[in-house]
Amino acid sequence: MKKQILEKIASYQDYAVELQRGLTAIPALAPSSGGDGEYDKAKWLEGELKKLKFDSIEWINAPQPEAKNGIRPNVIARYKGKSSAKTIWFMSHLDIVPPGEAKLWTSDPYKMEVKDGKLIGRGVEDNQQAIASSLMVVKAMMELDYRPEYDIALLFCADEETGSGFGADYISEKRPDIFGKNDVFFVPDSGTEDGSMIEVAEKSILWMKVITKGKQCHASRPSLGVNAFKAASDLVVRFQKLYKKFSKKDRLYEPPISTFEPTKKENNVPNVNTLPGEDVFYMDCRVMPSYQLTEVKAEMRRMADEVEAKYGVKIEFEPQQESQAAPPTDPKAPIVLALKKAIKEVLGVKPKAYGIGGGTVAAFFRRLNLPVVVYSRLNESAHMPNEYCVIDHMMGDAKVFAVTTLLLCKEK
Repeated sequence: MKKQILEKIASYQDYAVELQRGLTAIPALAPSSGGDGEYDKAKWLEGELKKLKFDSIEWINAPQPEAKNGIRPNVIARYKGKSSAKTIWFMSHLDIVPPGEAKLWTSDPYKMEVKDGKLIGRGVEDNQQAIASSLMVVKAMMELDYRPEYDIALLFCADEETGSGFGADYISEKRPDIFGKNDVFFVPDSGTEDGSMIEVAEKSILWMKVITKGKQCHASRPSLGVNAFKAASDLVVRFQKLYKKFSKKDRLYEPPISTFEPTKKENNVPNVNTLPGEDVFYMDCRVMPSYQLTEVKAEMRRMADEVEAKYGVKIEFEPQQESQAAPPTDPKAPIVLALKKAIKEVLGVKPKAYGIGGGTVAAFFRRLNLPVVVYSRLNESAHMPNEYCVIDHMMGDAKVFAVTTLLLCKEK
């Protein structure tokens, strides 16, 4: 059956291109990005799903008054297997980011072009490549009248680009009942060009705004004030000791350590001869899951207290983003091993499981103790002008996912 399924997928290139064309023509922008949500795109996609032999199509609607019809839709299409003891999930997202500066595009971002083996348009890689590739897997099985050992479900989420509060986060919080304890998850939303990397883990993220308050005065008479910039600079240097305090290494990740870096710096006084009474900088911390962010924040506070005592300033912290890492997927989990085998068979490359410093929607499902792999072949043109999807990558992803699914269905 594997050979027949792969041959079917290979014949779907024109289908996948036209599917992408239809999706690209319907912008799905969040209200916060100037759009009205995913409703129209979800409705169009539902029409395509109904042309196939799905056993059920369900909408889970997150309410948002600013969106069209007051909802942000999440669509689930399920193809039943011989047993419902487990569901193999493929999650992709419907929303896109705005095109940005129109003058940087060589074509209309919402009228997809096909050129030199690529599809060009907003959303074609992020994340319509995943929509098309996962859909081809199930379409091939349906047309061959093949029922897999277990259920396959395609989850098309809202709101991935602006935080997932109406998408993956909403579903995992409000409807965890739809997931079984034996379920496994594919999230085709990150990867490398050669398809050799499988993301199985993420670091915790802490973005911290640090506000130092002193007393402004003339720079020629510093004794009359309290230099907030000087105190803040001392604190920046002290924060480098966080590397030593939280020094555990894990070669699953790249880099294999926690990172604590000062980044953004706000302007203080506009002139040279005034001592600043307030200074603001930011820290970007990516922390190994073995540490709690509460520990990191406590150590940052301790260092800030020392600086306050030394300089007579007041230091306030305002977290800008804070997310404790979800439990990692075991690199030896069946879904990881099956995916590795499929990648090697289809693409001829030796894949590697790894962890990343950023965050993905996989975290929401990992917190439900579901094994999740984040995988796709991508050129990372997402969010850029002239975003493109390599057709061979899209077709190859479908073949890799099909072989992986068949391997998982051999489990008993």
